[in-house]
Amino acid sequence: MTNDRSAAEGRIAASEVRLPPHVLLEGTSGRILRAALLLFAERGFHGTSIRELALACEIRSATLYAHFPTKEHILAELVRIGHEAHHAQLMAAHGPDPVSHLRAVVRAHVLSHASYPLLAVVANNELHALSPDMASQALLLRADGRQLLTDILNQGIAAGVFDLDDAFLAVTAISGMGMRVASWYEDGLPYSPEEIADTYATYALRLAGADLSVS
Repeated sequence: MTNDRSAAEGRIAASEVRLPPHVLLEGTSGRILRAALLLFAERGFHGTSIRELALACEIRSATLYAHFPTKEHILAELVRIGHEAHHAQLMAAHGPDPVSHLRAVVRAHVLSHASYPLLAVVANNELHALSPDMASQALLLRADGRQLLTDILNQGIAAGVFDLDDAFLAVTAISGMGMRVASWYEDGLPYSPEEIADTYATYALRLAGADLSVS
């Protein structure tokens, strides 16, 4: 498949298609998901036609419809995979106190976006293209992740280890800076995903007003 990046200018830097290891990518369904991930990341959902997708997979449009009822179902599957993988990483991040818990959760948030940048771009940027019913599961997972961050910040405020006036705005800022990593990260950069995650976790703690000299 030709990797035409002109339509992707300003959207993404990465070009390698990667999905979480538990996702089954064998067979025609897997080929469709991989091709759709790259095309949706580069051109957007509405900028990608069924004909282009079938051509990228080297199959007929009728064959594609045999695996996914509509183009929206393909996007919904990618959005589901992205949000479930991200949510699982957030929920697996723990710490014995608000400072270490925030550090762990922000690291997980950033690592998810740096490890699977194309998936993160599609899951975040193309979510709006789904119908309310198809987007509902992803929206619930997003809300759960935001609530986790909000709870950590409020616990830190109550414990006197965070100096914040507004937890909501802090959550928005922390979430947003992590999400942007997917747009600019690529393997050729002189930073590993772990280094970026560690640095962004420190930024988040500073934003929260934590005393890093004792963390």
